[in-house]
Amino acid sequence: MAEFVVEFGKDGRRVEPDGRLDAAAFHRNDAPIRAVLARLLAGRQGDVLEAGSGTGQHIAALAREHPDIVWWPSDVNDHHLKSIAAWRAHAALPNLRPPQRIDLADPTWSVAPADGAEPGPLLAMFCANVVHVAPWRVAEGLLAGAGRLLRQDGMLVLYGPFKQDGKHTALSNAVFDTSLRDANPEWGVRDVADLEKLAAGAGLALSEIVEMPANNLILVFVRAKPGRGHAAAGGAAG
Repeated sequence: MAEFVVEFGKDGRRVEPDGRLDAAAFHRNDAPIRAVLARLLAGRQGDVLEAGSGTGQHIAALAREHPDIVWWPSDVNDHHLKSIAAWRAHAALPNLRPPQRIDLADPTWSVAPADGAEPGPLLAMFCANVVHVAPWRVAEGLLAGAGRLLRQDGMLVLYGPFKQDGKHTALSNAVFDTSLRDANPEWGVRDVADLEKLAAGAGLALSEIVEMPANNLILVFVRAKPGRGHAAAGGAAG
């Protein structure tokens, strides 16, 4: 079951003196997520944006594992941005850029230059546990931005709980969905089909669904090709 999401740093977990925050879920889903991304990114180079980096733990681990890829963290929350910067300093990796504020609900959002470098068209965008704890306009902005910013062979990788064909994949996800909507009527577990519609409007298509632990999924979107059919489910990770 996905966890109820609160602002990191206000959830009672330890905050390091340098500002690094710790997410309990990171320690459970880090290895499975890295396993899928290792397959998707094998032998590739370029720039990857993480949309909604949270504490910064995921992108620091990914930058360490993929030294030939330049990683660009982002978030909209001040406390998260401070934590991401602290994890970046702690990691001391040359391929991890400073965090930048990106509000995905702004339809004009973009990736700014950093460290004297400007990202080219993106090899990938990675977004974990965001679209269900944000208004639908955030999902709209995320998919639209992917359509603008991904290079021709680029991909958008979404991780989290999702419905399929209007149904939850597990009872625990249905309970989680109710708790989200009770907290904020604009939140909720999203249906894969609704995200596919947004993707189509941005020139993208769902190419793969990967089953993940704890009833989560990874959705992989790529540039749409004429006559492209529906995606087939991928193998389980981790």
